[in-house]
Amino acid sequence: MATELEVDLDSASSMLTFYGAEQRRIRTEAKMSQARLAKLVFCTPSLLCKIEAAQRVPSEELAVATDAALNTGGHFARLWPLVIKYAYPAWFRPFVELEEQATAIRSFENRVVPGLLQTEEYARALFAGGRPDKVEELVAARLNRQRVLTGDAPPRLWAIMDENALRANFGGPSVMHAQLARLLQASEIPRIVVQVVPANVRTHAAYHPFACLSFTEGSDVLYVDGFCQGELRGEPATLATAHHTYDLLRAIALSPDSSIDLIVKIMKDLK
Repeated sequence: MATELEVDLDSASSMLTFYGAEQRRIRTEAKMSQARLAKLVFCTPSLLCKIEAAQRVPSEELAVATDAALNTGGHFARLWPLVIKYAYPAWFRPFVELEEQATAIRSFENRVVPGLLQTEEYARALFAGGRPDKVEELVAARLNRQRVLTGDAPPRLWAIMDENALRANFGGPSVMHAQLARLLQASEIPRIVVQVVPANVRTHAAYHPFACLSFTEGSDVLYVDGFCQGELRGEPATLATAHHTYDLLRAIALSPDSSIDLIVKIMKDLK
C-alpha cells in the first residue's frame, strides 16, 4: 500500500515544481538574488531561474551546493532523490529499484535505443515526442538510471536492438549521430555487449521490448514493456520462455563486431 507521502506526491502536479518553489522561497527569505546564489554555486543565473520555474532539473551536486550556500541543513539534497523518484510512473519504480541491484541485465529493444545507453539529447527528443507534462524530470530520471553502469559494482549489460531503432529519426541527424557514437563508446567497455538485429531478419517481429535482471541471490526478474505500462514477471515458466527468446535473439543478431560495423555505416549515412 502506498504511503501518505507517496499518494500526496503522485497527485501533485510535479515534484520539480515543489523543489523550484522551495529554492525560490528559501533564497528570498535569505535576501539573496539569483545572481548571487548562482555565483556561490558556480552556475548561471539563467539555470537557477529555470530551476525555480520548474523548467530544468538540478543536478545532485547543485542541490548540495545550494544547501551550503543557503545554509539549509541538507534540505535540497534530501529533496533531490524525490525529484528523480517521482519523475517515474508509480508502476515503473519497482523495476528501477531492482535494476540498481542487478548483477546482469539483458535487454531487447525493437523501436528505440535502450534507456541505459541513451544520450541526454536523444532521451529529450524521445520524451518530447510523447508530449508529457514532465519532460525535464523524465530526462533527468533516465540519466540518473544510467549511474548503475558506473557505480562501484556495475552490472554486466547485454543490449540487443533492432536496426530500425538505430535508423529512427529522434531529434534529427546530429542527435542520432551522437547517440550512435554513444553506442560505439559503450561497446568498448568489456562488461557491455551491443548487438543489432538487421532489418532484413523478420523472425523477431512479434517480440515486445523486454529486460531480464539477474541477481547475486534469488531468481531472475523479467520486465515486459507494454502500450500503457510495463509489468514485472517472475514465474519460472515465463522466465524460461524469456531466456529462450533472448538466446534466439542473440543467434539472429549480428555479432558484436559486425554490429559495430553496421552502426558506423548508419552514422556515415547520416552525414
